[in-house]
Amino acid sequence: MYIESKAESLNGPATIGRVTFSKTGSTLYYKDREFLKVGKSGYKYNYIDTNSREEYWISGPRRDGKDRLYVSNQPVDIDEDVRGEYWTQIRRRPDLIAKKHT
Repeated sequence: MYIESKAESLNGPATIGRVTFSKTGSTLYYKDREFLKVGKSGYKYNYIDTNSREEYWISGPRRDGKDRLYVSNQPVDIDEDVRGEYWTQIRRRPDLIAKKHT
């Protein structure tokens, strides 16, 4: 999934990483963090970190790599455990498998 912090600005730090969902799908887990789906009440965010209450935009990664809501030249980190899958299956660019950022 694409995970972007909206805590400080509209273009916050972002990561491509593996998540898991609760049975209902309303809670998402990434590493040691828990995110609660906001629904229609969020402005430019769709999840809230249950501990820090910070806002996040979380969505499936796009094939074209344009995951950010707003155009930005900030890199997006790719977690090591999903990097191969991201470059080969999502982006269909196995030649870029060594890249750690988009």
